Amino acid sequence: MANHTSNSNNPRVNYDYRRRKSAEEMRMQVVTFTMMIFFTVIAFVSVAAGFSKWFIIPFILLLAVIQVVFQLYYFMHMNHKGHEAPQLFIWSAVVIAFVTVLAFMTVVWI
Repeated sequence: MANHTSNSNNPRVNYDYRRRKSAEEMRMQVVTFTMMIFFTVIAFVSVAAGFSKWFIIPFILLLAVIQVVFQLYYFMHMNHKGHEAPQLFIWSAVVIAFVTVLAFMTVVWI
């Protein structure tokens, strides 16, 4: 859902186009917010259900990663055109952080 602009010279067409795009974007934000609340409830229910910590910890971390991606792409508008450079830096930092944590965990375990 990128920011496309209408090429029409008619201001009414441009207004209708922007209004439709804004409504579509708001709908996606509401759906994403609802899914994030649902993921949070699932995390609480999994802990309250008394599952093993070997299941709960990776499961909650997975839900957290999904929520971070939702927040980046839908609430911080990273899915729009023109955000390729910030995406590159963010995902590069994520890879570097993951490799660093993995390296330190490997060194500690040896």
